[in-house]
Amino acid sequence: MSETPVAEMSFEQAIAELERVVTQLDSGSVELEASIALYERGAKLKEHCEAKLNAAEEKVAKLTLSADGAAVGTTPLDAE
Repeated sequence: MSETPVAEMSFEQAIAELERVVTQLDSGSVELEASIALYERGAKLKEHCEAKLNAAEEKVAKLTLSADGAAVGTTPLDAE
């Protein structure tokens, strides 16, 4: 488990650590107290990743471009 504060991690760092946390928890070889700490860290990592994805989605939604490359307004990503 990394000592880097979750808030300072990039999306890629956080998702990689979240995968390691899940692998450790799935192994069943971690003691109860360590499992609780891993679960708490995993929850923070998940929240951080979701926030990063939401921020990226908002940026993309704001940048809808016309055929000539000019920004024409905002459109939600799931709108068609």
